[in-house]
Amino acid sequence: MMTQLVSSEMSPYVALGAGCYWGTEKYIKKDFQSMLPGSIKATSVGFMNPDSDPKITDPTYGQVTSGKTGHVEVLWVELVDPAAHFEELVRFFFKFHDPTTADRQGNDVGTQYASRIFVSDDEQAKISTRVREELQQHLDAGKIASYSGTVVKTKISAATRFTQAHEEHQEYLFKNPSGYCNHRIRFNSWPEL
Repeated sequence: MMTQLVSSEMSPYVALGAGCYWGTEKYIKKDFQSMLPGSIKATSVGFMNPDSDPKITDPTYGQVTSGKTGHVEVLWVELVDPAAHFEELVRFFFKFHDPTTADRQGNDVGTQYASRIFVSDDEQAKISTRVREELQQHLDAGKIASYSGTVVKTKISAATRFTQAHEEHQEYLFKNPSGYCNHRIRFNSWPEL
């Protein structure tokens, strides 16, 4: 059971792991915000471990990319109005990466590239689980066929300690537009059930 926040409102914070965090940041910060302007208050790329008591608490990029720390490359997101935008953010998350590959996005392989949603409260967990289940139904019905596989492997976990990546990696694809990115929009609109 997730720890409920003192307030009855949904938390504005979520961390999304969708492979290399450069592309995750670009697609959320640029493309999601172009769909829903003003929906995101802040973002930061970094690392989160599904284990609430990891052996290494503040890993370096080199340690994470070794695949030995258990940390996932994530985009930490603060939404302006989570009640209005959280579900749309989760749907968009599934549109730009492949959630059917365990610990892999394209050429990037390892636990650090997992498809994972780190939620901050029970409401986020419920919404994320429902959207993930809907996506699986769409795959089963053949309404979406743009992934490598047919089984959604995205995990949903409680958010833990976030470690911000060094400054050179923040907004990397904004500073280096031709930099490495294996993300792409895989389908344009969410199908009806």
